Amino acid sequence: MNYAAHNKELNPTLLRPKAPVIFTKPDSAVLRKRMPFFIPDFADRFDYEAEIVVRICRLGRHISQKFAHRYYDAVTVGIDFTARDLQTRLREGGLPWDLCKGFDDSAAIGQFVNVKDLGNLQDLRFHLDIDGKTVQEGWTGDMIFTIDEIVSFASRFFTLKMGDLIFTGTPAGVGPVSEGMLLQGYLGDRQVLDLKIK
Repeated sequence: MNYAAHNKELNPTLLRPKAPVIFTKPDSAVLRKRMPFFIPDFADRFDYEAEIVVRICRLGRHISQKFAHRYYDAVTVGIDFTARDLQTRLREGGLPWDLCKGFDDSAAIGQFVNVKDLGNLQDLRFHLDIDGKTVQEGWTGDMIFTIDEIVSFASRFFTLKMGDLIFTGTPAGVGPVSEGMLLQGYLGDRQVLDLKIK
């Protein structure tokens, strides 16, 4: 919930949360490299959500925002798969999102790019193509909360460890996946993610 246009497409009355919305995924959610995403059978609709993903490179807690950039070394494009109909039921019941967000293989990760090769991380363009057609486009300058704000905020509650991954929110354009789709994620013009849906 870090891009106003996406928040509006999910809930027309919600544009800006007061603080970053945080949920966790277990390590079993990370989809192994070069593996397809197999659509599970416990929900009727699974949506793609393309996001900038930050890789934590050192141990830290209670990190000041001005020093947050020292705690990550690379970024990529990832997919936060969401069991959308299950999420709707959980929201209506005021229940946690673990089941709709943290299930096995729900976090697809692209190839990481060193931050030194990218310049200003709050000026990154990224997009997701499905079968050669762009379905999501994002610019990190549109983030409600910057990468450094998210890292600092999360570290107030969780000790960040080397190898932890932080998904930073998705822009508008999310939608359902179906068998046979090819998802390709790009940082600028650089393809970093290639994923089949089965």
